[in-house]
Amino acid sequence: MELKSRVALVTGAGSGIGKAAALRLAGEGAKVGVLGHTKDEIDKTAMEIREAGGEALVLETDVSDEAQMREAVGRLAEKFGRLDIVVANAGINGVWAPIDDLKPEEFDKTIAVNLRGTYLTFHAAVPHLKKQGGSVIVVSSINGNRTFNTPGATAYVASKAAQVAIVQQLALELGRHKIRVNAVCPGAIDTSINDNTTLRGERDTAVPVKFPKGDIPITGGRAGESEDVAEVILFLASDRSRHVTGTPIYVDGGQGLLR
Repeated sequence: MELKSRVALVTGAGSGIGKAAALRLAGEGAKVGVLGHTKDEIDKTAMEIREAGGEALVLETDVSDEAQMREAVGRLAEKFGRLDIVVANAGINGVWAPIDDLKPEEFDKTIAVNLRGTYLTFHAAVPHLKKQGGSVIVVSSINGNRTFNTPGATAYVASKAAQVAIVQQLALELGRHKIRVNAVCPGAIDTSINDNTTLRGERDTAVPVKFPKGDIPITGGRAGESEDVAEVILFLASDRSRHVTGTPIYVDGGQGLLR
């Protein structure tokens, strides 16, 4: 229970990596603000935390909406008296299409959720973190950092590369306040994020490379699990990583190196 007395905010906590992180942090004693835009999903995450003996607050929120984010983070800090850990995980794949086919509104939607949402998470949470210090973990990706061969994913890779840049910038800015800022960059993880992907014109953008024995060396091609990422998030949230900041950690089984 190394996070007992700590309070955590997890965005995109209704499924996948966000849900796994919320459950893992709660399992170590943290009180968790379970934030997401799909009410039934975040209700289920919160219920699982409570059934395991933990404490959770449901925060139905659009991460790209400033007023909603301010209200949600304020409610969490007011209920539990503090905020120590932030996991900025909410994100979408959005539309993947050739650049001359990708519509401006499609580009803007991905940037609004993935990048504006990350900014607003920091913007709303940092005033509370400054009171005693803490840890922020941004969930980025190998896409836009180690790999660039995902067909048509221009908006997505732009947002993921920018997240790592924000992490490194703010690690320096916030260090004087004892706030550590790091990123996890997953490769292929068995989540439902592909459900919110629209793919067009793949034949026009795909790189014709195949790996007969799988492109994830450590598993022989099998995708990782959300819990694999949650374990790294726990490390970065805890005092075990007290001297780690401004660092992207790749959780991809070697996939990014092979590509």
